Amino acid sequence: MELPKFILGDNTDLPDSIFVIHTEFPRFIIDLKDDEVEWLEDFDKEDEKELSSEAESLITQANEFYDREVNRYEEG
Repeated sequence: MELPKFILGDNTDLPDSIFVIHTEFPRFIIDLKDDEVEWLEDFDKEDEKELSSEAESLITQANEFYDREVNRYEEG
């Protein structure tokens, strides 16, 4: 199965939260309510250095994905 790079998610247990799931390495879930990120990977110290520069870009992409999806729902 081929997964998209980003997936939207919600849960009625957390009605104020909207989640964006990043399915490629490094996998993570971001809660757009407060921009809290849960990493689904284990990182060593070397990875953390590289990840810090990449993380900002990925989180920006996740937010842009959400905005695009919302616009598509509103247009459709």
